[in-house]
Amino acid sequence: MAASDVLDLLAINTVRTLAMDAVQAADSGHPGTPMALAPLTYALFTRHLRHAPSNPQWQDRDRFVLSAGHASMLLYGTLFMSGYELTLDDLKQFRQWNSKTPGHPEVGHTPGVETTTGPLGQGIANAVGLALAERSLAAAFNQPGHEVINHYTWFVAGDGCLMEGISHEAASFAGHQKLGKLIGFFDDNSITIDGRTDLTCSDDTARRFEAYGWQVLHIADVNDLAAIDAAVAAAKADTQRPTLVITKSIIGFGAPNRAGTSKAHGEPLGKDEIALAKQALGWPHTEPFVVPEDGLAHWRAQIAAHGEAAQREWMQRFAAFAKAHPAAAKELGRRWHGDLPVNWSSHLPIFDATSGSVASRAASGTVINAIAPHVPELLGGSADLAGSNLTVVKGAAGVSAEHPEGRNLFFGIREHAMGAIMNGMALHGGFIPYGGTFLVFADYMRPAIRLAALMKQRVIYVFTHDSIGLGEDGPTHQPIEHVTSLRCIPNVLVLRPADAGEVTEAWRVALEHKTGPVALVLSRQKLPFIDRTARAAAAHVARGAYVLGDTLDGTAPKAMILATGSEVAIALAAQQQLATAGVPTRVVSVPSLELFAAQTREWQDTVLPAGIPRVAIEAGHPMSWYRWVGSNGTVIGIESFGASAPAPKLYTEFGLTAEKVSEAVKALLA
Repeated sequence: MAASDVLDLLAINTVRTLAMDAVQAADSGHPGTPMALAPLTYALFTRHLRHAPSNPQWQDRDRFVLSAGHASMLLYGTLFMSGYELTLDDLKQFRQWNSKTPGHPEVGHTPGVETTTGPLGQGIANAVGLALAERSLAAAFNQPGHEVINHYTWFVAGDGCLMEGISHEAASFAGHQKLGKLIGFFDDNSITIDGRTDLTCSDDTARRFEAYGWQVLHIADVNDLAAIDAAVAAAKADTQRPTLVITKSIIGFGAPNRAGTSKAHGEPLGKDEIALAKQALGWPHTEPFVVPEDGLAHWRAQIAAHGEAAQREWMQRFAAFAKAHPAAAKELGRRWHGDLPVNWSSHLPIFDATSGSVASRAASGTVINAIAPHVPELLGGSADLAGSNLTVVKGAAGVSAEHPEGRNLFFGIREHAMGAIMNGMALHGGFIPYGGTFLVFADYMRPAIRLAALMKQRVIYVFTHDSIGLGEDGPTHQPIEHVTSLRCIPNVLVLRPADAGEVTEAWRVALEHKTGPVALVLSRQKLPFIDRTARAAAAHVARGAYVLGDTLDGTAPKAMILATGSEVAIALAAQQQLATAGVPTRVVSVPSLELFAAQTREWQDTVLPAGIPRVAIEAGHPMSWYRWVGSNGTVIGIESFGASAPAPKLYTEFGLTAEKVSEAVKALLA
């Protein structure tokens, strides 16, 4: 064996033994896949990925996604060996409190980790979004002789990732989009937690991905570094198709009694088996966490020669680009940093009684088209509901291989993949992605919403048909629990605007919000325009709740009515009824409970002074309102499924009327 081959094997076995030792020390984890795939990440990180451990946020780096996130020690070991800001002590703290090496990879927590993975299949769809963003950004900024955006997206997936439905949605989308710079490796080890994959699955993976429009390649043995090199070359040669490399491996490679079995998947090998595995691998060290200096030096020398050199060369190219195209370079820098264009908000539409007496979804469509020419990073579409969600940028092309510069994304009927693809786009940088569907179908994309929130990614959901107000489609399409359930997810900002004026301000908030996803919850039915001449400005949307209308006779209110969305008009009608009956009330519009909860106590007390009875109304589950109405308050909501009928009939039958609000107020005051 040549000296370089000896060093290759030493470096690979270092990752294998670190994985064994870390899982054993934590007394939990997944050692088998890191032991199997160490040759793959070694070859990719040292020979093929353009990345720079000294600058993990280099804009034109290749992106690597470990979709099989349970194999996190494969990634942590690889990042450590590559020279990222991880120490051996960090590996020893695997899965421990406040360590850099949590059980599954978390973006922003560990240098070199590009996305948070764990729920299987999410990483594949994230990778699709990353590749899509790369192509769109390249179309926007590359100039002849100046290619400043030109990188690949790589992912590693296991059997579980490919079994999950999201992988079907995302792979179909990627093949249709012809994302030729997306390269995935399928770890074909035939093992899941329950046993061999033939217990549950008999798919022909190659034919499946070929049918999606992917190039499919094969590696017979992951330990064959030359075969990995050849597969990468073939993948890059096909510029019109994403590539899946079906890679045979043996889970728990090297462990005499566990290799090739489910026992190697999700539990420590045990000290005796680790000793036997190290002996089988020719590892001479009995103590844990040994990193031979020559193996580490060999790995990092290749990184310096390949990845770090590529980063330095790109810096020179970018400098030449900036000199030749200074305005474009400045604009690209702005988008990388996530700053909005100067004066962008001056293009937000101002509605009046004529233009604003529309469904909030229609107002949202107007806002999108007003600002899209001035906020070029806003890129999105719908899950086959563009005509209902009103998400189309008029006059712009659909995004495709032929039109990578397009502004409209047609995700197809793939809500789950849409959510995760948007996460990938946001993670890439340079875009604020948005995606539309009916609110009831937020359930289909909930795992991606949850991960967007965990990662604090800047994505916008346009959820229309927000209540029983959608009418005749019936209970299968009428969201009841959905707004409350979205409010339960940490870091998700939910906005349910009352009229067109609040829609404009909701979009302002959504675009300026950088610390998590935003859900715009919008109506199908028309909402009356709220005349602001005698009422508070809609700009208070940014504060979550505000006094929309105080007592009509100027006296102190005896009760307060809180509402969101379409029910604000009901609250205002109830206020009129109660005034006629001699009961002065205050109407509070509450477009966002999360924003209101984040305000100062002074603002909260100003809007909702203590000691005044409160009635809240919302066409959904009442759970999230009890905090704000207090023990002496009432919530009018819906705790059953809806029904099929015209919207006015449904509102009457479910008690969402001004009369019911008036009765509730009077009952509190009795």
